[in-house]
Amino acid sequence: MFIGPVFTREASTAPRAARFYAIPAVAVGTLLCLLWTYWQIITGNQSLHTAGSSARFGSDVFQLLAPLEMAVATLTAALLTAAAVAQEKDRKTLVLLLLTRLTNSELVLGRLLASLLSVLMVVAASAPFFFIIVLLGGISYGQVYRVLAVTVMSALAAGSLGSTIALWREKTFQALAMTMLALVLWLLAWEAVGSGALGATWFGVDCERLATAMSPWRAVLAAAESDIYASAPGNPTIAGLSPVNAFLVWSASCIVLLNALAIALVRVWNPSREARREQREDESRAIWSQPQTDEAASEAARAAAHRAPGKLREVWDNPILWREVRTWAYGRKILLIRGVYLIVCALSALALYALLNDQESLAQLGASIPQSAKSLTPLMALSIVLVNALAVTSITSERDTRALDLLLVTDLSAKEIIFGKLGGVIYNSKELLVLPLLLSGYVWWRGMASTESLCFLVVGYLVMQLFSAVLGIHCGMTYRNSRQAAGVSLGTILYLFIGVLVCMRMMVAVEGQFTAQLSTFAGFIAGGGLGLYVALGWRLDSSAIKLACGVAPAATFFIITSFLKQQYGAVFLVTVLAYGFMTAAMLVPAVAEFDVATGRTGERTGE
Repeated sequence: MFIGPVFTREASTAPRAARFYAIPAVAVGTLLCLLWTYWQIITGNQSLHTAGSSARFGSDVFQLLAPLEMAVATLTAALLTAAAVAQEKDRKTLVLLLLTRLTNSELVLGRLLASLLSVLMVVAASAPFFFIIVLLGGISYGQVYRVLAVTVMSALAAGSLGSTIALWREKTFQALAMTMLALVLWLLAWEAVGSGALGATWFGVDCERLATAMSPWRAVLAAAESDIYASAPGNPTIAGLSPVNAFLVWSASCIVLLNALAIALVRVWNPSREARREQREDESRAIWSQPQTDEAASEAARAAAHRAPGKLREVWDNPILWREVRTWAYGRKILLIRGVYLIVCALSALALYALLNDQESLAQLGASIPQSAKSLTPLMALSIVLVNALAVTSITSERDTRALDLLLVTDLSAKEIIFGKLGGVIYNSKELLVLPLLLSGYVWWRGMASTESLCFLVVGYLVMQLFSAVLGIHCGMTYRNSRQAAGVSLGTILYLFIGVLVCMRMMVAVEGQFTAQLSTFAGFIAGGGLGLYVALGWRLDSSAIKLACGVAPAATFFIITSFLKQQYGAVFLVTVLAYGFMTAAMLVPAVAEFDVATGRTGERTGE
């Protein structure tokens, strides 16, 4: 079989678990909840008794949910595949697979499709939902087919990217961070091309059409357009193909090229490093096995065995923090990640500079959503996601390499371990923390933001960064499975951002106060609270986490409505209180009751 036994085993064992059916059910339930919420918003202001009004509603809700499904599927596919391969490497099971008679294609493609099985199931489960929307009118089956095709190809391409990078890099954080940065850079680059910032045409091809053929975000928006508009005779094509079809061809080419690269080099990237490591260990054991005649010879043997010539460094009182700060705990390739992030910051700075010098944009600064947020918000969101990835992998990498078990039998206190890891995350992500704040200070210096607003932004941003870091450590301690820990941690952050954007888009469609819209979004808030509790508090008996999970969705809803009403003081106060309390709810049990965070209390109670 070309795909191989890796996928066969996953396909035969995955349906035995309840989560295999729970994940698609929750995904479709979320879509139904969003549909019901949007229905309440629209019907609260106008009647839908006519066929035309029903068709307009069907078209609007399809335009809202189609990009949402594509974004969730693409991000989830990229992170799941990268985390799955990284987990195989951390646990040394990839080496065992390389020692079997599995071919390179069976190993790479089998692991890829096995990781994407849940994502593809969610897309398949959502297809009937979109076909039901067709019955409302306003959209056709062709639009649904195009959206599903773009979603599947985007997920496969993103998964192939995550798998290839994870097979190339050794550290889990490197794989996750480089995958996210590659996706963000790709989207930002083609958004710049599509906006005409680099010219109206390239080689005789309209840049907007070219960007649609290259960017999954623009492709899904084009796929969701009406058939009449898509097939208009005046619309230009790319090599005889519509932009959506050109994207399908391009994404298929990327899938083939990325997997061909991984298949060709999987045994070059991995056995050579492992062989060198084992050779160094053999040399060290050989040196230690030789009899030592005097103290000088023994010291020389130790220096040769540890491969650490030079002056001995004094370890701090907290050895965890010392290792995180003074050594390359996350690999030297973290410098590459910082370099790519600097490129993203530079692009954001250029976009911000162009916006602040555009008279039309300056005229819209008084709108509900300032134009300067278009360049700052994605950068801040990316930095929060990267900090969360760094935090969760700082724990999962220790667990997979069995180093966490050694830490648990030392005399290190829970406070030293937790705060050592947290301090290391903050130190290694200092560029991620500082650069967005510098751009915010530039907006203030240009006179486009008040000093009060700047203070609100800085403090609120730092609170969210601390929440992201503590969330990663909490998930890394709570979940024994590294892939599950990374998925829950990053998924919580990503779905928080996506949920906020979806709510804001729906709220913009209708004016209303918090109390007027609260009943409409009640199901959305209740579902968010339940999801947070299942993800963060299900395994722990913590009243504070239960309360935080119940309060956070309602507080987030209040934050959104207050922001749209330009009540920034209320936004700042509720953000600090709600997410500061949730941070403390996760941090205090981890420090005070270390066994709770590692799950050992429940095991002993069961005994």
